Amino acid sequence: MARDVLDLIASETYGKSYKAHKLELELETDSISRIDSREPSVDNPKQGETVKHKGYVPLKDLSVMVAQNNSQILTYFLDGSRHVYKIDDIAYQHSTSQKIVYPIVAGQVTVGCCRRFQKKMTSEKFLGEIVLALPDTANASDSNGFLPALKDKINDRLQKKKFKAELSKILLYSTSNAKDKEQEFENRAIAAIQDYMYQTEQLMVANLVSQGKLSQDNYLIKDGSLEYRVLPALINDNKKFLTFKGNYGYVVGLSKKFNPSLWKTGVGSNPKSNPAFIAELPLYHRTPVICFENRFENENYHGSIKIAVWYLRIRSKHTDSPFDGVVKVEKMLVTQKELDDEKIDSDLVDLLSAYIINERNPVCYGSDNRWANHIYPIFLTESFVKSRCISAETFLNLF
Repeated sequence: MARDVLDLIASETYGKSYKAHKLELELETDSISRIDSREPSVDNPKQGETVKHKGYVPLKDLSVMVAQNNSQILTYFLDGSRHVYKIDDIAYQHSTSQKIVYPIVAGQVTVGCCRRFQKKMTSEKFLGEIVLALPDTANASDSNGFLPALKDKINDRLQKKKFKAELSKILLYSTSNAKDKEQEFENRAIAAIQDYMYQTEQLMVANLVSQGKLSQDNYLIKDGSLEYRVLPALINDNKKFLTFKGNYGYVVGLSKKFNPSLWKTGVGSNPKSNPAFIAELPLYHRTPVICFENRFENENYHGSIKIAVWYLRIRSKHTDSPFDGVVKVEKMLVTQKELDDEKIDSDLVDLLSAYIINERNPVCYGSDNRWANHIYPIFLTESFVKSRCISAETFLNLF
């Protein structure tokens, strides 16, 4: 459909389209993923479990016992993916008589959940959406109804061209106080799409909870961190914020990639970074649990999310890095006792870790270079989610 949608955006927002070259942005590389890091440095690490461990905790015997009992509590597996594309540059006239050029970034956001029942994996739920990230100057009138109306006009164009795809939402990224403007604007657009993916993940978790599917016998493993950036609209509503936190009572975050230098040991006000403690983690052992707090402050509400974190080694052979085979595990503190004590029950940590160890086989060696840090159900869920994406060539032809 050539430039139809881009011409429409320029016309409706009083901008100038530069007919820029469209390209796919390789978002899931290490350099780009730092844009929206979910790993804060823990300045004052706190003991985060009921048993005080000074060193590594062995789990091989427990994992063998769990396997022999043929029991399972890890039932659901969730993963989100996003593919982003720069589709144009657009310029807007500012009051200073200066035109500033901003990128228009489009994204595919796909989130899927798989369920394991009687040792078989099936798809439980899938959400696939197309979003656009525009500079906030595109909505010069600051009207709440402008963006939905623009979205409807874009979808009308898509339907007339007989495209089956539909735009779900138009996002705005901030243009204020940018320094390295060209790259920074692009990064802000990417971050807006990334946040939308996290919101979609949260929506799927809430849906599973509302249906009563998560319980102490049916945990959800989420691929990646639980260290979400909570949106202001959620923080401002105390009831919604408490509901959000309560949804994660039976959710475990499992990260394949992490920054080991953020692990700190020592007491007092000057703990030292100690990545070697994770690098030397023996096979089928975990680290002690630390607890940290993400605080959210505004004029209407003061709240926080407390998260327990530990590291677990599930493989040690045929790896390239001392951190290959180690996963970062996270669990939100949800019950009142956990929140008051700022501790998670050590028996629960051991049990969850034992079940995760037993998920290490079969491997996806050769299919994914992150194989050493994968558990197989997450690999299958990732594969399912990515298989539902539109090809880059087809996607770019929408605009």
